[in-house]
Formats: sequence, C-alpha cells, structure tokens
Amino acid sequence: MNESVSQDFKSRELPQRLLAELRSDHAGETGAVWIYRGILAVTSNIELRKFAQHHLATEEQHLALVSKQIPEQQISVFIPVWKLAGFLTGAIPAIFGDNSVYATIDAVETFVDSHYQHQIDSLRQDGSFPALRNLLEQCQADELCHRDEARAAVKSRNHALRAWCWLVGYGSAVAVKLARWR
Repeated sequence: MNESVSQDFKSRELPQRLLAELRSDHAGETGAVWIYRGILAVTSNIELRKFAQHHLATEEQHLALVSKQIPEQQISVFIPVWKLAGFLTGAIPAIFGDNSVYATIDAVETFVDSHYQHQIDSLRQDGSFPALRNLLEQCQADELCHRDEARAAVKSRNHALRAWCWLVGYGSAVAVKLARWR
C-alpha cells in the first residue's frame, strides 16, 4: 500500500454523502480486521494462520489510512457491533476448516470490490477528491488480491457453504447501509 496517496481531509468540509461513504469504509475495514482476528483465535492450521496474519496486516493498514480520512466523531456508532460481527465472520468458518475460511474471504472481498468500485466511480464522475479516489483504488487493489488468493484456495462449495457465503454478502450490504446512516 502506497501511504503517499493518503491525504488528511479533516481540514476540508466534506459533503454528508462522502462522510457517509467514509463511515462505511471505516466500519468495513474495522470488520475486516476483526475477521482475521476471529480466524486467528480459532485455527491452528499453520498455512491458514499465515494467510490470516498477512491479510490482517494489510487490513490494519487500511483501517489506519481510512481513519485519517474521517473525523472521529463521524465514525459509526455501531463499531462494537462491526467488531463482533467481523470476529464471528472469521471464527465461525475457521471452526469448519480452511476451505470455509477461504470461501468466506472470497465472499467478503467480492462484496468489498463492488462497494469500493461504486465509490471510485462516483468520485471519478464528479472529479472531486482525487487523492481519496486514489486511496480507495489502492485499498480495492489489495482487496482484489485477497479475494483472488482466497478464491484460488477454495476446493469445493457445498450447499451449506454457499448459503453461508450468501449470508456474509447480505450481511455486508446491510452493514454498509447501517454505517452510512450512522
């Protein structure tokens, strides 16, 4: 992640719509950090632990960068909920093994790709906040690498795993709506 793309926007007046988007990004990166913490709390699989530790470091970096973009009083009031939801989203599939974790990460990152792309397209269209758009593009690129790495490791998807992944995607969409709201 190129930290030079980060610019502190607190000194500028941000439109409410952009604050809502940044709030959802902050909530999402918080959840992502806790997904990997949940995995690490449950699994003893050495390869899965390496995967989770590597991705956790990236997500912690994303969270730090996004945190610089939003005033502290504007972060989601649901942060404790996002931490718990993230932890459970990592821990539950880790109970069932690496395949379930990889499928879960694929589902999460597929949602995140779409979420970031919507924001990037909006910023590109109105030409505002190019440094923020660049930051989101960098985060999105990392998330796509996470998705692709996880997707390549998925061995199979039974009906229960498909249902779980649908639930993860749906839950992510609901979380974004709530975080945008407050």
